[in-house]
Amino acid sequence: MIKVHLKIQRYNPEKDSKPYFKDYAVECEPTDRVLDALLAIKGTLDGSLTLRKSCGHGVCGSDGMRINGRNMLACKVLIKNVSQPIVVEPLKGFKIVKDLVVDMKQFFEKYVAVKPYLINQETSPEKERLQSQKQQERFEDTTKCILCACCTTACPSFWSDPNYAGPASIVQAHRFIFDSRDQGGEERLNLLNQKEGVWRCRTIFNCVEACPRDINITKAIGEIKKDLLFKKI
Repeated sequence: MIKVHLKIQRYNPEKDSKPYFKDYAVECEPTDRVLDALLAIKGTLDGSLTLRKSCGHGVCGSDGMRINGRNMLACKVLIKNVSQPIVVEPLKGFKIVKDLVVDMKQFFEKYVAVKPYLINQETSPEKERLQSQKQQERFEDTTKCILCACCTTACPSFWSDPNYAGPASIVQAHRFIFDSRDQGGEERLNLLNQKEGVWRCRTIFNCVEACPRDINITKAIGEIKKDLLFKKI
């Protein structure tokens, strides 16, 4: 066991005028995750510390936050791999609900807006709608998104314009636009062919670096731009 020092941003809008940092020290194994340290603090030192978490295995995306200045999932970051004090902050660009919890309502509204589900008006076949391996590979990368918002809140275009659709919703649109079974591609392309759609992307690659699922987000956005230009939507 080693002593781990954390510097956590705290903010309770019911009593605090602005966010502030509070220092903590807790015993952890080097192979514990930052999430383990946060839960140890909440469980033994300060029960008022507020954060989101669910599966704890990098699948649900609930515990996205800034760790030493970078967007990460706290459940995937090992204590031994980050320098101390470990500075923990909420994701940028969202209103803080409390401490490390942010209001993601607008984020999910943008997700819903791109219709992230299969659209097909044909009569349902007796069996599944078949695809070749090549057809499936066309959009496989963007199926990995877990809606953690790490990409969107690492994006300077989003920081400057909160109305921007953002990388995460564009990734969700990509997943269906290039699905051979889907018939809603033109509708999604029209939605993204707007001032606040894919053209707001400045190809900075922050989203790619921030993605805990290693999705090539900038490539996906570029493919949608190319499709818009080619189809002249």
